[in-house]
Amino acid sequence: MFLEIVKADYLNGYRIKLQFNTGEEKVVDLPQSLNGSVFAPLKDMGFFKRFTIKFNTIEWENGADFAPEYLYEIGM
Repeated sequence: MFLEIVKADYLNGYRIKLQFNTGEEKVVDLPQSLNGSVFAPLKDMGFFKRFTIKFNTIEWENGADFAPEYLYEIGM
């Protein structure tokens, strides 16, 4: 099965609650994942909160995204 994010809700800090097409829900906490120039703008909380679901994952307006498989793996 191709893993997809179907719903995403901002919680607090750098935490996002994700629902996958498997029916599972996981919470990801992303501060340690914001490395590299494409993720630098996400360190601004106002920017971080403005994600959308695009294709099969969450994405920010600057094009930054994470593979859904990565988010699934680090989620709790």
